[in-house]
Amino acid sequence: MRWYAMPWYFYHALKQLFPSGRRVSFFSLMSILGVTLGVCVLIIVQSVMNGFGENIRSRIVQTQGDIRIKGSGIIDDWESWRASVDANAMVVGTAPFAEGVIMLQHDNRPMFPMVRGIDPMEESKVIPMEGFLTVGSFDDFDDRGVFLGEGLAYSLRVVPGSMVEVFTPLMLQALKEDEVLLPREFKVLGFFRTGSPAVDGNTVVTTLRVMQELYGLGEGVHGLAVRLRPGADAQAVSAELEAEVLPRGLQAISWQAANEDFLFVIEQEKLVISFIIIFIILVACFSIAVALMMAVLRKTREIGLLVAMGAPPREVAASFCLQGMVIGVTGTVLGIGLALLSLQYRAQILGFYASLTGNEINFLGIYDVYQLPVHYLASDFIVVTVFALVVSTLAGLVPAIRAARLRPAEALRSE
Repeated sequence: MRWYAMPWYFYHALKQLFPSGRRVSFFSLMSILGVTLGVCVLIIVQSVMNGFGENIRSRIVQTQGDIRIKGSGIIDDWESWRASVDANAMVVGTAPFAEGVIMLQHDNRPMFPMVRGIDPMEESKVIPMEGFLTVGSFDDFDDRGVFLGEGLAYSLRVVPGSMVEVFTPLMLQALKEDEVLLPREFKVLGFFRTGSPAVDGNTVVTTLRVMQELYGLGEGVHGLAVRLRPGADAQAVSAELEAEVLPRGLQAISWQAANEDFLFVIEQEKLVISFIIIFIILVACFSIAVALMMAVLRKTREIGLLVAMGAPPREVAASFCLQGMVIGVTGTVLGIGLALLSLQYRAQILGFYASLTGNEINFLGIYDVYQLPVHYLASDFIVVTVFALVVSTLAGLVPAIRAARLRPAEALRSE
């Protein structure tokens, strides 16, 4: 398409943005740069925070199930109502568990991890525990062995086949009563890695029967883990189970309810950071408005001549609005492209930053992940794009209105 085939006001808008033909004016370049950086950072923040939320959801569901049914203590009658839970249309499977804290020791190195007792056959219906194993197999799992998280194994300096000693609260109570009770020894059968440093560094898995013996539970358990069908609403199902199935005193806790505070903090962080970056975009759009207003002041005689030659005021206004829109479109496209490129090579960028500063960015202590997660949502891209384009276009509105209201005689007399 040739220039003369364009509407004159579109040509005029491009001429203002590219006064030298191909080179962008300084003010336009700064405005584009501002929108680009704002959109880029906003997309990165939204995608990373979404990644943290999705990572947490996936990790919780994979390591604990969608719902955990628990009481205030030992649940002895769990088998009497378990079938009713399994009968729910949204439930895929259930698995009993018992958990607590023990003292684990190897070569006089004591640790105080969480211990989880499971039935391997039942557990596979709810939690893909065998898929987390990095060393060992559940085929060897019996009452004489345990599996350790990789972080815990590293801290204890054990290898597969090492023997570890276990002390429980019952044993410590016996010692207070002057009874001699030797610790139980278990063989390390292997290691697992769930993707959560907090879990991998502080968890022991043993059989349910051993856990019942260690804690004196008899045939009781501490709860049931429940797996739901994909897409099922865990909160709705948990409310239904409490209302229709579970005895009084038991709670069905969805993964959202169990981690409500942490999920709220992540959402608030995302909101606060987004507001800060939106402010940056608004500042960039303010620069667009200033640049276009200066253009109106510089081109007053030219605008007056256009109006005198019969150019409708609305087309004169459209010329300046289009300049804001072109800046917004250019900055938004460049910002999204830069954001996607940065997220694609985030590991290399963070590694380069660490090599320059000598400080490695560690997310373990804050978000309990091994690396920076990313999750893209189409809605985020749509909202950011529409916001940037609308604000950029509106930034040209005030200069456009001023240009449209210029009277030809006054404009032609201006210096």
